[in-house]
Amino acid sequence: MPATITALAHYLPPDVYTNEWFAKRLDTNDEWIFSRTGIKERRFAKDGGTSDLIVPAAQEVLKRRGIGPEEIDCIIVCTVTPDHFFPSTAALVQRKLGVKNAWGFDLSAACSGFVFGIITACKLVESGAAQKILLCGSDKMSSIINFDDRAQAVLFGDGAGVCLIEKSNDDSLGMLDFRAYLDGAGEPHLHMVAGGSFKPASEETVKNKEHYIVQEGQPVFKAAVIGMADVSYEIMERNNLKAEDIAWLIPHQANLRIISATANRMGIGMDKVMVNIEKYGNTTAGTIPICLSELYENKQLKKGDNIVLSSFGAGFTWGAVYLKWNMND
Repeated sequence: MPATITALAHYLPPDVYTNEWFAKRLDTNDEWIFSRTGIKERRFAKDGGTSDLIVPAAQEVLKRRGIGPEEIDCIIVCTVTPDHFFPSTAALVQRKLGVKNAWGFDLSAACSGFVFGIITACKLVESGAAQKILLCGSDKMSSIINFDDRAQAVLFGDGAGVCLIEKSNDDSLGMLDFRAYLDGAGEPHLHMVAGGSFKPASEETVKNKEHYIVQEGQPVFKAAVIGMADVSYEIMERNNLKAEDIAWLIPHQANLRIISATANRMGIGMDKVMVNIEKYGNTTAGTIPICLSELYENKQLKKGDNIVLSSFGAGFTWGAVYLKWNMND
């Protein structure tokens, strides 16, 4: 039997930061930001770490599924903003939730984190290595963005989405296919200079602001348009899906123009594309599970719906997942 999502929820910090807030700090304005990105506002967490974004969503998932924390046997946290290098954020989530019987780990694939994570979680469940996996996609991007850099400060937000992955009770429903790619040649275009073993933190790295995201907009944009569009089309071809067969494309929320290009390559209208970038910005590994959760809460997902998840991120990483939805609205 394939594995599937059996419960999901999301959490967003309450504090909203609009484009007008940035206009007071930087040489920018709402029109400049929105026309280039599709973003109007985003959320930033004032306190805590990525684990503190995950825990409220995870608690809601357990409540909705009607199970206790002791039933979870694995936790996967997809993030590039872990609370610490070690212990893992998965370990912190385990402790804060009171999950006594689980192992787990963090998964780093930047904006493709949740796509890579759901592939990993579903294959673990399908193999019998785990029964109930808490799959968490979350980033506190406000911790690694330079608020003095107009080009990238306006792009990101904080948030978390959590899914419970279990075996499907129907072999026609769940994760049916995936494609995933990695190309380390993308490192110069999207990375963080310091803080790892290659260039440890020092007085100099802090002074030079080397602990923030470095992004070359045009190379990343071009690669993302091609990567997300092509892998989404590839997953359709592999499964003989036509545009009319797709209920929803749920893309990573990095840039509205990248999303539109992906939909165009697939031949589907924007009415079949989940877009919430205007409200939340790019929450990195959180974007896709937050989109899924919002669609489910708004009763826009129906059992049997064909859904394509698609992402592109630093590395470069990119991938797509074909889900046939298993939950009633």
